[in-house]
Amino acid sequence: MTEEEMQKLKFPIGIFDRKQAIGSQEIEQWISEIASFPKEVRKAVADLSDVQLSWRYRPDGWTIAQVVHHCSDSHINSLMRFKLALTEDNPSIRPYEEQLWAELADSQTLDLTHSLALLESLHAKWVLLLKNLSDAELTKTFQHPSEKGPTTLAQNIGIYAWHCNHHFAHIKQAIKGGGIYG
Repeated sequence: MTEEEMQKLKFPIGIFDRKQAIGSQEIEQWISEIASFPKEVRKAVADLSDVQLSWRYRPDGWTIAQVVHHCSDSHINSLMRFKLALTEDNPSIRPYEEQLWAELADSQTLDLTHSLALLESLHAKWVLLLKNLSDAELTKTFQHPSEKGPTTLAQNIGIYAWHCNHHFAHIKQAIKGGGIYG
């Protein structure tokens, strides 16, 4: 498999474009995508067997189950980053080793009950917060250690809408592949 083919499997919807000018229509669309994500994921995995939940979206990639568990972990972190930015002045946020988290027992289980319930509750709470952000709050920032400059909350809404779509594409890719990557 070529490097280009591997990149397409790793980033099936491309890489997020971190543009500076973000309009209210984009914000509304992104919030809508974040809001619908848990329902779409639940529907996509509802009838999958344990074997299917063990399918990977690319060679050496996560299983469908790990992707679902990762999203609940990642989105908890994102909600906390929003709250930190809303209550502190450009806080430095703490990254986490997502690859190592995916190896922990709660991310290895094929039982998605808790992660799906968590996604639904978390996204309901998160979307309530996002829908009520003022224009001034959308410009608030946090600093990720791996980024050169601060991330605005408006940008982070886009990043997480992309994150939802990115991992939903991974789930669909693994299902479509029918276990081809393990």
